[in-house]
Amino acid sequence: MKRSLFYIALFGLIVCLMPADADAQCAMCKGAAEANLKQGGGDPKGLNNGILYMLAIPYLLVGSIGYWWWRNRVQEREQAANLTEEDFARYE
Repeated sequence: MKRSLFYIALFGLIVCLMPADADAQCAMCKGAAEANLKQGGGDPKGLNNGILYMLAIPYLLVGSIGYWWWRNRVQEREQAANLTEEDFARYE
């Protein structure tokens, strides 16, 4: 329990120390945004937000599946700990 609390606190600290502004563009996206600006287009902030959104979705999916798996494992362990001698005799 203490170890997981340590990892949660460490993760929180890392998130707090990350810079607030992040521009995430690949070379192709940057070129398209610059060409758009040269032709009189608007600010590419929407493009940056879309890229960050696409980046976050896989992490959220994997994190959700990991949480679901962990929660089921904890419930199985609690159920196994609550078994009595009578329960074991019934299955033999």
